[in-house]
Amino acid sequence: MANLIPIPIPDIGDFDSVEVIEVIVKVGDSIKKEDPLITVESDKASMDIPSPFDGVVEEIKVKIGDQVKEGVEIITITSSEEISKKTTKKETSNEKEAVKKIEPTNTQPQTKDSKTPDLICEVAVLGSGPGGYTAAFRASDLGKKVILIERYSTIGGVCLNVGCIPSKALLHTAKVITDAEDTAHHGVTFSKPEIDLEQLRNWKSNKVVKKLTMGLSQMAKQRNVEIMEGTGVFLSPHQIEVTLADKSKKVISFDSAIIAAGSQPISIPGTPDDPRIMDSTGALELKDIPEKLLIVGGGIIGLEMGTVYDALGSSVSVVELTDGLIQGCDRDIVRPLHKRMVKRFENIWLETKVTKIEAKKEGIIVHFEGDNSPEKETFDRVLVSVGRKPNGHKIDAAKAGVNVDEQGFIAANKQMKTNVDHIYAIGDIIGEPMLAHKATHEGKIAAEVIAGEKVEFQAMTIPSVAYTDPEIAWAGITEEEAKAKNIEIEKATFPWAASGRAISTNRTEGMTKLIFDKKTNRIIGAAIVGTNAGELIAETVLSIEMGADAHDIGLSIHPHPTLSESIAMASEIKEGTITDLYIKKRT
Repeated sequence: MANLIPIPIPDIGDFDSVEVIEVIVKVGDSIKKEDPLITVESDKASMDIPSPFDGVVEEIKVKIGDQVKEGVEIITITSSEEISKKTTKKETSNEKEAVKKIEPTNTQPQTKDSKTPDLICEVAVLGSGPGGYTAAFRASDLGKKVILIERYSTIGGVCLNVGCIPSKALLHTAKVITDAEDTAHHGVTFSKPEIDLEQLRNWKSNKVVKKLTMGLSQMAKQRNVEIMEGTGVFLSPHQIEVTLADKSKKVISFDSAIIAAGSQPISIPGTPDDPRIMDSTGALELKDIPEKLLIVGGGIIGLEMGTVYDALGSSVSVVELTDGLIQGCDRDIVRPLHKRMVKRFENIWLETKVTKIEAKKEGIIVHFEGDNSPEKETFDRVLVSVGRKPNGHKIDAAKAGVNVDEQGFIAANKQMKTNVDHIYAIGDIIGEPMLAHKATHEGKIAAEVIAGEKVEFQAMTIPSVAYTDPEIAWAGITEEEAKAKNIEIEKATFPWAASGRAISTNRTEGMTKLIFDKKTNRIIGAAIVGTNAGELIAETVLSIEMGADAHDIGLSIHPHPTLSESIAMASEIKEGTITDLYIKKRT
């Protein structure tokens, strides 16, 4: 006897509801178990809702555009199977526990000191930053049973929770404020903005970070990637122990592991423990807008946060030990940024050392040593941004036989393998540059190698971006690096003062520089400073990877008027064919 079975929306994660964007079946269709019935869409991704049984579609209860949530009946089918609602619920529960009961395909014998595992998987990923979750998702897509270990309550790691994503949200706000100020030059004047810090914090946390973390959690569930919240350390070459939030411990046995444990901010020895002294995480909490803020360190992170606090109303000072901001980038590219920051910031002290920091009731007293700096000055808050260090010494890697150097870095080859053949490492923990997009690429490689694919890291360049105002971006060989390595180059620089698009937006301080190998004429490096430089640099990355020369780039028609034209025009300068500038012919 046929049973009439309603098919409800299963567990969809942390979303209150999702939208139906496609109804795949129609009344009368014969369907098999796991056949897709409808497609729904969340903020992050779309997913198919499969049928849990074989049967025939009797009634469709939803339509395109409907908002549905867990438990809402979408379709009714008839089936000859003796299945009740109770059985349905039981199967759903079993699906949620499936990862915990899986057996790895090649379980290796445990060592004598191994503990009885609570969970068994094929791939354990330690850390869920951009590299970690990418590795976990890719491994799952390739058929592996995966457990993803993360110390935060949401996946995404430092970058998504307290790093690159929330900082860019605040930088957008800063840009809106400064752009509004700049329109006074156009004849349009706005009143001084009113800053609602609580609302700004809520927008950053709930409308940006939460939306992305919920999306990642949903995709993890879709892929049957089990997430374990806690801090993981190695017990042996095939076991990780995770300390959960309630201090209880779980032991995971694995065939392969991917270390994606990231890095942490470097602190200055002797710095007082005072909430007014912040690292980048503390600065992003935006607890208040200090009247006077000191940023220790003139690198990307410090200057990005300086850009935010300056726009919100703080008087910002920067102290840098070296002779220039953003080391590693050519000085001519940094110069427009430095020039603008000198106008907006209170002080920029170069070649200056912080010798002492004191926490007093009246403020944070900082002592300096440098030719152009004061002996000491008092600030309301201090942001220490002098770099990051890897977390290699925090995971007991030695118990797994993995080598960790004095700094905390773990060496990995082009297939992301450590000295232990079945343990891989990616991201910040394997070395510079400490960038999310580098980790993402490495995570995919590690997962694919584990799955048996013949791949390795072969990227010719990894771009870097400072989301300051103006932005700075560079890729490939810098001019300074070429000189140090005795590489014969030719460079071509297009000034944005000749760009119609830059002139129309009153942001002509930018420039685009391309670096070519003198022997091959191929592009080997690029650097851009100006509005949206981070977006523009991608074209040059592709050009480097594809082995393009100046002729190729110059003949690629770019839309007008755009800032992207500056890349083609720089190539035309190299070729001697530019008409938008007059370049005196060489004799």
